[in-house]
Amino acid sequence: MFLIIQCETDLIKLSHRYLYYVNYNNDCLSLPALLCFRTVKNNFKRFDYVKITVFGFALAALWSSLHSIVLPLRLLDMVAETEKNTRLGLLTFVGLLLAMIAQPIAGAISDRYGFKWGRRRPYILIGSLLGILLLPGIGLFQSYIALFIIYCLLQVTSNTAQGPYQAFIPDLVPQGRKGLASGVKSLLEIIGGITLVRLVGHFMGNYTPGEGALWLWLALGVLAAVLLGAMLATVIMVKEPPGRKATDGPPMWQTLVHSFRFDVKQDRDFIIFLVSRLLIFMALATIQTFALFYLRDVVGLVNPATATADLLIAAGVGMLTAVYPAGRLSDKIGRRPVVITSGLLGAAGVLVIFFATGYGIIIAGGVIIGLGTGAFMSSNWALATDLVPGGEEARYLGLTNLATAGGAALARLIGPVIDYFNHYGAGLGYQVMLGACFAYFVVGSLLLLKIRGRR
Repeated sequence: MFLIIQCETDLIKLSHRYLYYVNYNNDCLSLPALLCFRTVKNNFKRFDYVKITVFGFALAALWSSLHSIVLPLRLLDMVAETEKNTRLGLLTFVGLLLAMIAQPIAGAISDRYGFKWGRRRPYILIGSLLGILLLPGIGLFQSYIALFIIYCLLQVTSNTAQGPYQAFIPDLVPQGRKGLASGVKSLLEIIGGITLVRLVGHFMGNYTPGEGALWLWLALGVLAAVLLGAMLATVIMVKEPPGRKATDGPPMWQTLVHSFRFDVKQDRDFIIFLVSRLLIFMALATIQTFALFYLRDVVGLVNPATATADLLIAAGVGMLTAVYPAGRLSDKIGRRPVVITSGLLGAAGVLVIFFATGYGIIIAGGVIIGLGTGAFMSSNWALATDLVPGGEEARYLGLTNLATAGGAALARLIGPVIDYFNHYGAGLGYQVMLGACFAYFVVGSLLLLKIRGRR
């Protein structure tokens, strides 16, 4: 239900990192640039946490609103009632597969190629502008195929920006403060999701298939404006060292091949982390994607768009309550205890919804899942920042999208399962869906017990 949102390993000592950076990039950075980079890290202030994470606010607002409200209602204009879960699952599955490919490639390219004014910001600028140009296509076209193409392109452009953006924390945040930075990042993502999703839910609550086009355009316009504003704030306010010139880097084909390379032995803990993250995001994405149809078909609510937004807000309250303390707690007692507890809390919330006898109890279950999700988002991201190797932060952070977008993509495959079981009993498919979410939460949490390298 919640924000598919959407890291790095322990950085070696700062002086060692500079040596590595110079060695890896040859003479890409001058001594003044390195001294400037040292100054940026040493003088990292409170507002800098917001500067480097505000773009996540816009990304969370965009995808939470599109996946939870806009796309399900737009599909009702285009597909048969009995096929809506299947078509929604197929649409988002393919788009998120493309996201899995685009994000690590964009991250790896930004690790190796940059511009004088930065390694990451040029890709954030380009990806955001292309995404803003694509957003109107969701309202312009009236065919499923056209919507399919627009959605897939939007995933590629958004992840072109997101891959490099995620490297700001390992690039710029001092060691020992990454848990806090991850908490701020998650906090802004949660706020972005719940504030915008309520507004979009209000607009789309007045939209019905074939009517109320103005409300659809208002929803898309707000999302485009927020993305533009966050991108400009990031490009203007974030200060980062210059990147290497394209002529200094390895061949492009070598970069692309290297983007997806793993060393199974050396990266064992990171691979376990990815599988665990994939399962948790499968649970979150399943509930987020099919919540509107669940409230419409099972609970029988007249205005499912507004009800879905209210459910997301209830979950958001739980997330806001947990996200910051969880990030700080993970700095003190270790990442794994917090992440494992958060996943099991999510499983408990699913059980509450499964046995719910009314909408109020469903809201309570959403709050419980929100508490688990908030704790998971900050502590799990902090764990990722502990596990990735220095010098390749953006590539490995992009590879976390194999779990984030991969889990979100695989979650969509339950759409045909829901429609199949609904054929045999009213609401039976949604019961199967909730049972699967419970299993995802439990298995994903317990897998982290196998990580040996970190607390």
